[in-house]
Amino acid sequence: MPVSPTFRTFVLDQLGRVAPRVRGRSMFGGVGIYAGAQFFALIADSTLYFKVDDSNRPDFEARGMGPFRPYGPGGEVMQYYEVPEDVLEDIEALRHWADKAIAVAARNRLRPRRGR
Repeated sequence: MPVSPTFRTFVLDQLGRVAPRVRGRSMFGGVGIYAGAQFFALIADSTLYFKVDDSNRPDFEARGMGPFRPYGPGGEVMQYYEVPEDVLEDIEALRHWADKAIAVAARNRLRPRRGR
């Protein structure tokens, strides 16, 4: 299911209030979201996901949020977790969660990639 233009606009507006230089880029039927050079979030099927690692994954799991699975329930798990709806609507909470996701993206960008 493609991303609703209304939801895309809402998410980018909200994130633009809490993070620098936010922009969305269409990809594979969804939207990749950047803050400057950091790819820290995505929208798929009108659901917002933030980049995670061991530093912020417990925040999502404590709220019962699950990972992005682009190939369905039995498929591969990506390192993006669903953002709780109330966080998306609360600017101060969103700022905190987005900052953590941007930091994860920045750390991952600095790591050397295997196989290259």
